[in-house]
Amino acid sequence: MNIYFLGGGNMAAAIAGGLVKQGRYRIHIANRGAEKRERLAKELNVEVSESLPELHSDDVLILAVKPQDMEAACRNVRVNGALVLSVAAGLSIDTLSRYLGGIRRIVRTMPNTPGKIGLGVSGMFAEAEVSEADRATADRIMRSVGLTVWLDEEDKLHNITGISGSGPAYVFYLLSALQAAAQAQGFSEEDARALSLATFKGAVALAEQSGEDFAQLQQNVTSKGGTTHEAIETFKSCRVAEAIAQGVEACVKRSQEMAQQYKVV
Repeated sequence: MNIYFLGGGNMAAAIAGGLVKQGRYRIHIANRGAEKRERLAKELNVEVSESLPELHSDDVLILAVKPQDMEAACRNVRVNGALVLSVAAGLSIDTLSRYLGGIRRIVRTMPNTPGKIGLGVSGMFAEAEVSEADRATADRIMRSVGLTVWLDEEDKLHNITGISGSGPAYVFYLLSALQAAAQAQGFSEEDARALSLATFKGAVALAEQSGEDFAQLQQNVTSKGGTTHEAIETFKSCRVAEAIAQGVEACVKRSQEMAQQYKVV
């Protein structure tokens, strides 16, 4: 199977890298920038070009261009019946179809940045008329960079954006806060970073292996009147959980607003 990428940004490189490791596909990346093309060809050992070559019905085209640049990038694209997989946030199937001359053989996905190391999460959606074979193909492609979650409504891609799509940034924000707190307690920047990373990594691994509810795991290390209890009570008084929920809601709302900018009228 031939898999073509329109755009060679970070997510395209992550997906292409995962697919190259599988060794099952012929990968070709079309990107306007010559320097980036040279780097991708060298790092991933894939074919590159400035524009897409001729596509066929048994090919897959992955749209990995920024949403604001997608219409212009698709202007001269002839899909020729190929399966289209879009990783562009906010661009609905209706909008993508308009950009591509009316085709509907489209699967939308919302991946996240840990896909770069094979630990990503991708929300997936396709309309009912997209075949099971096409869904399976799209699923195999995105599983090369992590977990896939299929959604029953296109609008739910906004919701998954608020959780896993933007979620890594929330974790990095908390890591940064914990590192800063460690430095305030007298640790060096290097030790504070190491302590923060190891604490998050260990907690996530414990949660995965134990299978216990997150709240119960918290209780397991929170003795009433103890040190952890004081910290948790402080977080509660500062409404940290509520702030996270509000942040997720704001992210979802912004995703919806961005989609309206490109909506077919």
